[in-house]
Amino acid sequence: MILPMARPTPLSGFPEWLPGDRAVERAVIDSLRRTFELHGFSEIETRAVEPVTQLTQQGETSKEVYVISRLHDESGGGEARLGLHFDLTVPLARYVLEHAGQLVFPFKRYQIQKVWRGERPQDGRFREFYQADIDVIGAQELPFHYEVELPLVMAEALTALPLPPIRMVVNNRKVAEGFYRGIGIEDVPATLRAVDKLAKIGSEAVIAELVEAKIASAAQAEQVLALAKINGSDESVAQRVHDLGVSSELLSEGLSELTALITAAHERLPGVIAADLSIARGLDYYTGSVFETTLEGHEDLGSICSGGRYDSLARAGNRIYPGVGLSIGVSRLVARMLSADMVRINRAVPTVVLVALAAEEERGAAQGIAHTLRQRGIAADVAPTAAKFGRQIRHADRLGIPYVWFPGRDGEPDEVKDIRSGDQVAATATTWQPPSQDLRQHLVPGEVPGTD
Repeated sequence: MILPMARPTPLSGFPEWLPGDRAVERAVIDSLRRTFELHGFSEIETRAVEPVTQLTQQGETSKEVYVISRLHDESGGGEARLGLHFDLTVPLARYVLEHAGQLVFPFKRYQIQKVWRGERPQDGRFREFYQADIDVIGAQELPFHYEVELPLVMAEALTALPLPPIRMVVNNRKVAEGFYRGIGIEDVPATLRAVDKLAKIGSEAVIAELVEAKIASAAQAEQVLALAKINGSDESVAQRVHDLGVSSELLSEGLSELTALITAAHERLPGVIAADLSIARGLDYYTGSVFETTLEGHEDLGSICSGGRYDSLARAGNRIYPGVGLSIGVSRLVARMLSADMVRINRAVPTVVLVALAAEEERGAAQGIAHTLRQRGIAADVAPTAAKFGRQIRHADRLGIPYVWFPGRDGEPDEVKDIRSGDQVAATATTWQPPSQDLRQHLVPGEVPGTD
């Protein structure tokens, strides 16, 4: 027996797309998957839960974790408390440690899964959403060239989508740390966290925070801001840093890596990746290149893709696993694509052909036609009722189904109608083939306000 329910109330932050919107999200995921696999990344999927102690190791994330429990817990408290993962990095660290003996390093992995965060829902921020990550993990060491490869792969994946132009900016932690230590600042993490707020609070507030917390003197804070103002897409970035009159071995190493990255990016994807020394990424575990990505004309959305190099994803005794990775908030990106009409799906359902019914007793024959079409890879459905043909055509049109099939009667051949153009031709289910662009649901550009 089904019990009566009160009118359901939507839960804020837990999106439920309509079929056409979900098809857009799935098409975005499929496009990302194709690009990642073209570059040799293998897909993994990890469990949705991890021990709470693992999820809260970094401390600052504890308020975001959803803890799970059974309604009638008979364990007596003996089981470890579990929480839903809030990103895909913590599960990856555990996965690498657990399966290190079976993995081949460097391990190139991609992962597209839902994550859960207990943060305040707002425009583009959800509590349940899809995230797409790519990482390369090494054992003991990881060559620098992966710091060049990863952002190029991710930029290629994003530019394959019908989006406005993307801008990916890169900095290098070695540049920041080498510069800060070169001017006498000792608390590098606190300085990075302050600089990470620059876009939100402005230069004066960052200087005030550094000085009031006694992290830096006023003169040092001014130098920190001078470094943060440097950006560009060629080797001149390094010279402008040298012109600030600070030198250290770590700074030189970082500038060399940064220059190599933006040079390679300019050769392969000109105009997409540039250096921006204000990018700090306040998390302490980054040790090399750090990345953030925005959409042109949608900078208010913030970074749609970010990440960086970390020298210790996980440790097991004397074994360390360094890596570099980037992450896309897929649902967040899709929500903006839909709300700004950047993109839509060519039709709301996968169906290519709707087989019409002249009478209900002919349903068996219609199902036979649909079966033959399906065996040939053509998605087909049969009309729900034997209504007037005009109503059946309108039903197909509402769903975006491009073709309606009319079974022949009294020895007449079957005919298929393209309801978009009105063209109607004789056809047989064993040979008829629609154009390739009609075979599958796919993304098409929307009407973006303000564009030609």
